[in-house]
Amino acid sequence: MTPSFTHTIPILRMFDTSKAREFYLDFLGFKVDFEHRFEPDLPLYMGISLGAVVLHLSEHHGDCAPGARVIIETAGLAVYQAGLLAKRYGYARPGLERQPWGATTMTVTDPFHNWLVFTEREAT
Repeated sequence: MTPSFTHTIPILRMFDTSKAREFYLDFLGFKVDFEHRFEPDLPLYMGISLGAVVLHLSEHHGDCAPGARVIIETAGLAVYQAGLLAKRYGYARPGLERQPWGATTMTVTDPFHNWLVFTEREAT
C-alpha cells in the first residue's frame, strides 16, 4: 500500500476556555467537535471546526507553545470578513489585505497570540 496523507490538524495553545469560546465559537463561528479533560479540574483539550478546517485547542502546557501561525484557505473571504465586522467583537476588527503573490488575506490574532491567516487566491 502506498502512503497517503489527507489533512493536518494544528494544535494551538489556549490559557482561558471562556476567552477561547468567545473568540473561536462566538466570533469566528467554529463549532465544538469534542472536549476532553482527564479529570474535571485538569486542563481542557478541545477539537473545533469551521467547514473543512479543523483545529485543536489545548490548555496542556506540553502540547504546544503560543505564537503559532495557521493559514486557512478560504472562499468568499470578503463576505466572511463583513460578517465578522458586523459582530462588533471588542478585540478585533480584521481587515483585508491584497498580497503581491495573488491572494487576499485577513489575519486575526487569538487571545493567546496565535495568528489565523485566512487567505483567498485570486481567480486565474
